[in-house]
Amino acid sequence: MLPTRRDFLVGGGLAAGGLVLAGLGLPFLSAAAPATAEITMMSDPLGTTVWFDPIGIMVAPGTTVRWMVHANVHTTAAYHPRNDHHSLRIPEKAEPWDSHFLVNPGDHFAVTLTVPGVYDYFCAPHEAAGMVGRIVVGKPAGPGTLPFDYFRGRPGTSAWVPVPAAARKAFPSVSEIVRARVVRRPPPPPPSSSKG
Repeated sequence: MLPTRRDFLVGGGLAAGGLVLAGLGLPFLSAAAPATAEITMMSDPLGTTVWFDPIGIMVAPGTTVRWMVHANVHTTAAYHPRNDHHSLRIPEKAEPWDSHFLVNPGDHFAVTLTVPGVYDYFCAPHEAAGMVGRIVVGKPAGPGTLPFDYFRGRPGTSAWVPVPAAARKAFPSVSEIVRARVVRRPPPPPPSSSKG
C-alpha cells in the first residue's frame, strides 16, 4: 500500500518514507512509525472557559505533538523569549514554536519534540485566563522544572515577561504528569439556565 498525504501530515512521514525507500532498494529507516500525541484546543459554548485537553502529557523524544482547534480561536506557543519576551520554560537546546492564530474548528499545528525535558506552552489570546499546557519529553529537566520566577536577577533576563498568576495556577505539576502520563482538566460546568 502506498503512503497517503495524510501519512506524511499526521506524523507518519518517516515510516512512510521508509517504505518508499525500501521499495527503491534503499535501506529501511525504521520499522516503527513515529509517535503522535494530540491536544485539543477547547472552549465552552460562550467562550468564557478555555483550555487544552489534555493539559499535561508525557511523551518519548521524537514524538510529534499536534494541537487541533475544537472551538474558538487559539494559538500554541512555547514559553520562550523569542515569543514576545516570555520567560524560558522549555529546554535550552529546544526550538521554540508559535502556531499563530488557528481560527476554524479542525485547524491544527504540529511540532516534533526531540530534546528531553519539560515544555511549557500557552495560548496567546487566553494565557491570562490560564490556557496553558505542559509536556514532559523523556524525563523532567530544564527551566520548566524550576520555579516560575527562577530567572529574576539573572543577566539578560530583565525583558522577560513572567507567567501570569492564572496560568501558574493552571499548570499540572511535573510529578503528576510523570505519574499519570496524561492529565486532563475536568470539563467546565454547563452554563446555568434560569427559568423565571
